[in-house]
Amino acid sequence: MQLYKIGVIIATVSKFEKLVNRFLSKPKDFTYEELRKLLSGFGYEEAKTGKTTGSRVALINRKTRHIIRLHKPHPDTVLKHYQLNDVEEVLKKIGVLK
Repeated sequence: MQLYKIGVIIATVSKFEKLVNRFLSKPKDFTYEELRKLLSGFGYEEAKTGKTTGSRVALINRKTRHIIRLHKPHPDTVLKHYQLNDVEEVLKKIGVLK
């Protein structure tokens, strides 16, 4: 979103856009919670499964029925670099990211 005032462009970037840009920069400290918020912005939600699933997580887009599966990091909440790459690849493949 951009606001124009007296010939000067005042750019405002939404929190979601900042989060997408942060994700794409592949920081070493990107957390599972940030990924959950990012995917929520694309229509995904964490599937509520039984107690026996352990650290395995499924994030489902209810509209498209697309599922992203990964292991939730523990005890730390920071995702591994390969997880960020895998999610980015999937989001690009389905056309959510360019």
